[in-house]
Amino acid sequence: MEKTEQSRREFLKRSGTAAAVLAVAAGVVVGTTQTHTRGADSGSGVAVGRSRKQEITYRKTEAWEALYASQL
Repeated sequence: MEKTEQSRREFLKRSGTAAAVLAVAAGVVVGTTQTHTRGADSGSGVAVGRSRKQEITYRKTEAWEALYASQL
């Protein structure tokens, strides 16, 4: 009987320690994650957020024009 109680206590200690480690790890991840406001541009032309947005798939440059002309 005493051995069963001892193993239960050890299990609770280990699971409590594991839960504390996971909570700290989750806190670190949440604290260091970059956040974006709705509809903000990430700088690469890809819009972020949840609402419908117009995404820029390319920027008109000389290099783009040369590539486009060579494909025709």
